[in-house]
This record gives sequence, C-alpha cells and structure tokens, in this order.
Amino acid sequence: MTDDHETNGFEADASEADDAGVAARDDLAGIVDLFGAMTRSELRQGLSELAFKRGVDVDDGTLRATIDAAVRGYYLVPVEGTDVGLDPTDGRVLVAGPAAFPSVPPNAEDLPHILDVSDRHPERDALGRTVRERLAADVADAVASGDRSRLETLLEVTYDLEAWAPVDGTDLRDRIREALDDDAGN
Repeated sequence: MTDDHETNGFEADASEADDAGVAARDDLAGIVDLFGAMTRSELRQGLSELAFKRGVDVDDGTLRATIDAAVRGYYLVPVEGTDVGLDPTDGRVLVAGPAAFPSVPPNAEDLPHILDVSDRHPERDALGRTVRERLAADVADAVASGDRSRLETLLEVTYDLEAWAPVDGTDLRDRIREALDDDAGN
C-alpha cells in the first residue's frame, strides 16, 4: 500500500474492510464473477495485477485481509469445487456470494487475458445448499457467543441468500430473531 494509506479500491486492513469497503468487496466479487470462481491465490494474483496497473504497492497480507473480510461478510464464499460441480483439480474456490452486488473495477476486464484462469461454472443449486450450511454454522456460533452485531449481519444475509439461490432461510431468521429478542430482554 502507499504510505498515505490511499487504497485505490483495496482496504488497508481487515477492520477498515469491515467498515468502509462495500464497493471494494463488490469489486472482489466482480473480479471472481469474471471467471465464475477463483482460488484465493488466483484472486490475490488478479488483485496484484490491478494494483500494478494502478501504480499501487500492495502486500500479500493486505490482500489476504481484504479477501477474508469479504468472506466474513458473504461477499465471497469459499466452497470445495467438487461440491458445486467443478473439476476436482480446482480444489477450494471462491465465488461471488449472496451479499455481493458484483461490480467490475477499472482495468479488471483485462484480467481474463492476463491470468491463466479458466472459466468455471459452479452449479447454483449445490452452491446454495453449501452456502446455507455455512450460514447455519455461523448463526449457531453467533448465537452461542451472543454477538449481536454478527447476528444482525447474518439476518440480512439470510434474505440475500434466498434471492441468490433456491434455498429457504426462514428457520435461520427465526433463530436469529429469537436470539436478538432474548438479548434485548436482558
């Protein structure tokens, strides 16, 4: 990154990504969407290429933190490629998640010509089931820890998930609302 903390679309750290990076997280989803799915390594390589085109220095730790924040917010979702109908050699991949409104940042349209990444087409039904399972686990963790902020975020994700894939999140919403109501009563 630059010394003056100018991000040019990349967050400086995970806390900044959590607070201010909706456009950048949507940009990450847009980059991944160009290919259908990408490994973390491929996405970091793509982000490094974009940073280079912009004349920005960005370290691997910053890229990892930015991706991790997007995953935590369901802008990107990690899945085993074989779980969503991809080639076994693809391994674990990221796909644009239910909270994302994928946008393609400037110069990203060149990435398919720069990166050696093939197009991938995850199966939407399988992807929806896989992401719902992760969301259920995250809801259980947030309920157990009493993390009100996380529960509120996950409540929004349940609606996003239903619009994004053919799955039902009603039971997850009910569980979240019950936990939030219990917390409000204390």
